[in-house]
Amino acid sequence: MTKQKSLEIIPDERIVGKIYFIRGEKVMLDRDLAELYRVTTGNLNKAVKRNNDRFPDDFMFQLNKQEADMFLRFQNGTLKRGRGQHLKYLPYVFTEQGVAMLSSVLKSNMAVQVNIQIMRTFAKMRRLLASNKELAEKIERMEKKYDENFKIIFKVISKFMTTDPKDAEPKIRGFEERKKIK
Repeated sequence: MTKQKSLEIIPDERIVGKIYFIRGEKVMLDRDLAELYRVTTGNLNKAVKRNNDRFPDDFMFQLNKQEADMFLRFQNGTLKRGRGQHLKYLPYVFTEQGVAMLSSVLKSNMAVQVNIQIMRTFAKMRRLLASNKELAEKIERMEKKYDENFKIIFKVISKFMTTDPKDAEPKIRGFEERKKIK
């Protein structure tokens, strides 16, 4: 029997956009995972609670009120006034290991396919961070070594490190053309 290659159901960018850094961990919100798995947040959390022993604190944790409020502000810009504008329940967040465990408690084929994709996205992020780590460390050492005059240069370099090279190319080309005109 041959293994069937999983289909890309969700673009990687959409998954990456739902990975956050909270309490020093890369995590995904219960509501975002529920959306990806095409289940309700309530049903996702019920499945987790029925299998609570599979989700220790380093796999999943609940945000406190302050974190949830801050996160809502970050997500929505401002908190709205009025009924139904705030969370009724504090959200749960899942680490990479917690997301992997979700495939064992959500029994649908969709959940398995989405989980495979999420795990691959986490792995890509790890490889990307590892490849840029050495360069980031060198830049950080240079920032500490040189005075305030170079901070703006380092900010621009950092922006290029986080920008897709295809996006940066026209800017560089435009700069060269302006340089030739002068």
